[in-house]
Amino acid sequence: MLDTVIRFFQSGGPFMYPILAVLAIGLAITVERWLYLSNAQLRNRGALRKLMPMLEKCDLNGVMQLTQKSSATVSKILHQGLLNFNNARRRDDIEASMEEAIMEAIPRLEKRTHYLAMFANIATLLGLLGTIIGLIKAFTAVAQVDPSMKAEILSTSISVAMNTTAFGLMVAIPLLLFYTYLQTKTTDIIDSLEMTTVRFTNQLARCKARQQGAQS
Repeated sequence: MLDTVIRFFQSGGPFMYPILAVLAIGLAITVERWLYLSNAQLRNRGALRKLMPMLEKCDLNGVMQLTQKSSATVSKILHQGLLNFNNARRRDDIEASMEEAIMEAIPRLEKRTHYLAMFANIATLLGLLGTIIGLIKAFTAVAQVDPSMKAEILSTSISVAMNTTAFGLMVAIPLLLFYTYLQTKTTDIIDSLEMTTVRFTNQLARCKARQQGAQS
């Protein structure tokens, strides 16, 4: 099996190496983004498990202290909403401040993921380019040999030239799958942040109504 892979790679020509480099970079980005997004999800869930019970009790001081200490993305967003809670005249002001914090967090969540789609296209194009150049060399070589050998040499050269296209597609397809998976994971995180801000704003409104009722 290993010998077959080595022969396949060696017979593909020089374009196999840049395609392999694209694969290595794409895999590095995939692993880094997966670790970052998974860690972000875990930290957000852990922060919410601590914050929501305190918020349901309207312990806003405790929520403020916890969001200040936490490094989770959701904590930073809710902290921004709390800072504007006392001075906000309308509910929209609180939502706008948290929406601004979400917009600041989105680039960090989406960072480098889009490169995977680009690398998938590059791998495909490099494979096609390698095949075209291989075919050009094959037809040039065939023109200079004995006619009885032309068919054999041409068929061998074409099969070798097609290796780069095959390898390019073998790299591009997984990279596109990784890109789709990471995009879906990123979208889920952003959606959960937006949903949390809505719940947070609703609970703040209830706490404010409770405070006003106690004062009256």
